[in-house]
Amino acid sequence: MAEIIVLDDVIDAGVVIKRILERKGHRVGVFTEEEEALAHVAKKKPDLAILDMKLKKMSGVEVLEEIRKRSPDTRVIMLTGYPTLETARESVRLGACEYCVKPIDKEELERKVEEALAAPRA
Repeated sequence: MAEIIVLDDVIDAGVVIKRILERKGHRVGVFTEEEEALAHVAKKKPDLAILDMKLKKMSGVEVLEEIRKRSPDTRVIMLTGYPTLETARESVRLGACEYCVKPIDKEELERKVEEALAAPRA
């Protein structure tokens, strides 16, 4: 299965996603610090990154841009509790393949992860 990272400033949110995806057989690392997540991406080149839009030091969009530089083949799903058309467009423009709204719906997350992993690489 896939190597996935989750970056969310709230550890509990990341742990919920980790549990859902590990049940599907994926290996999931959870991060709350942008620098740690980006260092992991540069070293491990995960198949998928799930990023919250609101983080501690950077925005999810800024992290997405950095991931594109460090691991262009890593697919990205953005998460937000505050969905706007603007953030959705910006995420997609920068290469996110999906967009999920919090609170996370288990079936929606599983479906979007499956679709993202099946999508052709960047």
